[in-house]
Amino acid sequence: MNIEDVRLECVSCHPAVEETFPFDDTNLVMKIGGKMFALLPLDNPDTISLKCDPALAVELRERYAGINPAWHFNKVHWIQIDISSVPDDVIRAQVAMSFSLVADKLTRKAKASLGL
Repeated sequence: MNIEDVRLECVSCHPAVEETFPFDDTNLVMKIGGKMFALLPLDNPDTISLKCDPALAVELRERYAGINPAWHFNKVHWIQIDISSVPDDVIRAQVAMSFSLVADKLTRKAKASLGL
């Protein structure tokens, strides 16, 4: 899997997924309802950051050497994945889970406006 594959996986989660460049042109941020669920650093295309359930994050870090705490976010709730060393199906599952974690926390009104 490469960074473009991950981008397409994020966009496929829902038609309302937004792609933005908030800091500079080196990071692509994926959001739903204005809330970030993935960060794709374009200057380091082998590593992505995803929102993650804290209990699952610990388990993933223990199971896969290519999954670590995300240094630039709350390390309990975000994981950093080396996409060249983690199986594609694990990455796909984590993208979907990250999207769901954020989408589930949106208000009822926000969910309705996005068709969730």
